[in-house]
Amino acid sequence: MHLARAAFGALLACTAAPAFAQRQNPAAGIDQQHIIANAATGRDWPSYGLNFSENRFSPLRGLTTDNVSKLGLAWSTDLGSKRGVQATPVVVGGVMYVTASWSVVHAIDARSGRTLWTFDPQVPRAHGEKGCCDVVNRGVAVHRGKVYVASYDGRLFALDAATGAKLWEKDTILDRARPYTITGAPRVFAGKVVIGNGGAEYGVRGYLTAYDAESGEQKWRWFSVPGDPAKPPEDESMARAMKTWDPAGRWWEAGGGGTMWDTMSYDPELNLMYVGTGNGSPWNRNLRSPSGGDNLYLGSIVALNPETGQYVWHYQETPGDNWDYTSTQPMILADLTIEGKPRKVVMHAPKNGFFFVIDRTNGQFISARPFTETTWASGYDSEGRPMENPAARPVNGTFEAIPTAYGARNWHPVSFNPQTGLAYMPVHGVPLSLTSDPAWRMNANVPGGFQSASGWNLGFLLNAEQPKAKPFGRLVAWDPVRQQEAWSRDLGGPWNGGTLTTAGNLVFQGTADGRFLAYDARDGKPLWEVPVGSGVVAAPSTWELDGQQYVSVAVGWGGVYGIVQRATDRVSPGRVYTFRLGGTAAMPAAVRAEARPLIGGVAYRKEDVEAGTGLYVANCAGCHGTPGVNSGGNVPNLGYTTRETMEALPKLVLDGAFAEQGMPRFDGRLDEAKLLQIRAFILGTVDSVRPR
Repeated sequence: MHLARAAFGALLACTAAPAFAQRQNPAAGIDQQHIIANAATGRDWPSYGLNFSENRFSPLRGLTTDNVSKLGLAWSTDLGSKRGVQATPVVVGGVMYVTASWSVVHAIDARSGRTLWTFDPQVPRAHGEKGCCDVVNRGVAVHRGKVYVASYDGRLFALDAATGAKLWEKDTILDRARPYTITGAPRVFAGKVVIGNGGAEYGVRGYLTAYDAESGEQKWRWFSVPGDPAKPPEDESMARAMKTWDPAGRWWEAGGGGTMWDTMSYDPELNLMYVGTGNGSPWNRNLRSPSGGDNLYLGSIVALNPETGQYVWHYQETPGDNWDYTSTQPMILADLTIEGKPRKVVMHAPKNGFFFVIDRTNGQFISARPFTETTWASGYDSEGRPMENPAARPVNGTFEAIPTAYGARNWHPVSFNPQTGLAYMPVHGVPLSLTSDPAWRMNANVPGGFQSASGWNLGFLLNAEQPKAKPFGRLVAWDPVRQQEAWSRDLGGPWNGGTLTTAGNLVFQGTADGRFLAYDARDGKPLWEVPVGSGVVAAPSTWELDGQQYVSVAVGWGGVYGIVQRATDRVSPGRVYTFRLGGTAAMPAAVRAEARPLIGGVAYRKEDVEAGTGLYVANCAGCHGTPGVNSGGNVPNLGYTTRETMEALPKLVLDGAFAEQGMPRFDGRLDEAKLLQIRAFILGTVDSVRPR
């Protein structure tokens, strides 16, 4: 009986097309040598960033500035997702592998768009609140017939690439009492599957783990920040890091942060892998490490030996991070000629607003220049240290950091074209002010503490003072040798998708307002665009099949900004679109958001609004935004909900009516009296913004 139930559960997790057991495994020949060789041909897209350099530059020339205007839809496939889609489609052997929200994997016939199989890791919906930034997943790795995916709740899976059957599963989480999540795509370097995790907003200690790609056996683990000083450090790198933290702050109780939740790249010749590390936990260094210190290895690029996980070198981009300036944004390896000399470099444009060029052989600083406005620092000195604005670390008071915690860039991929010598990156600004919170205590659920009820630990109050900056978004072409902008295009608002560039002198990008575009890589001239039914945040991929070049992009609005705001009234479910020259498939009909008026007609006590404000900030603001100021993102803005829902709000919230959509139950945290106060805040705020 138990075996029968287990078999039935496995059947539910993986739905395959008939007779799949006989299908030739499309990823059987994909290994390190294939990825290296494919970098010269571009026929497959075998890894998240195309190649080990992660430059997202395709050598394919089937699409050019002369013919790109003739692109048409070849096919599109529904991903069955209503939350954020951030994956770059991986395509090998005529099969596409792409993930949607809740870490669901889709295998798709690249010729027809027909779904071959899906794998659902069955992430518990209650885990949704343990992540800061939507229930997203950035994709898969493929290697020797296997597809690897990491689930939102921290498990790593190896799947048969032909059938989707689970081959093995590993729990990557060291401490299940901590709110770890995984949103990034794994990588396979030197026969090891490597994956990090997220959760620094909540209170975790970051680490990276490598597993044998065949057996799943854990091979090594590297921590990015030191642990409890009462215990021996794991290695010399942790002993070195320990000297840069003040134990008076007891940082280990909040984990310290440094989570490695996205970028990785690899140089097979140097036998080095590179990873970007995350922000401090809590954000506020005055609380985390009161006497100061660089707090290694926060906000750093770190080089590791992929065979052993041994630390080799680091460069810290944001010493003593105080602003959630992660260095987890995509990095690119390239060979550049700088001051007449060839240099092997890492190029990196992280959250903090500076474009870095670092020697990848030894971590030596070469240069850094701002690619957007920066108020926290004016520049970097010759030693590679930031020249900080003294006001950027208020002990008591408010600082409007620019860039903000949303970053001048975030996880959205950047591409580099060696023909033009330019990097193409989405750049944005989302206003935010930080007010020091000296009363912060670990895991204290305090009204007014942003999302403190769900475990956020920032040490700051957010937007206690209204920020003065204005939101923006643009596509920037950057010259890394001259360290200056070559051209840019205004995209109206923030949170636009990652980029792809090609040997046909093209740049492809999706936008927050629901378009997919092609530009001339040399001057940024728009050459082609098509509406794609929803805001785009993921980066596209391109590949060749039967002698024809295709371009694919996975669409689905979301992420930490996309949860609460959007730039289009089109809210079509997640979908992957594939285009080719002369494609004649019909574009799916766009789904438009239901137009609702501001909520009204529900009674509330005005004297409850003030108490409801703090409760709303602590429990609701991270997902539902400010009531009535916009129409919401992929989670509804409660200022536009129905009268029936608002009247039943206490019961719905306490009973977990939306649990399957990822909203937690609040019984045990809130009671009916507090929910009536929250309702009063929602309705009172709506009344204050309602047109007179």
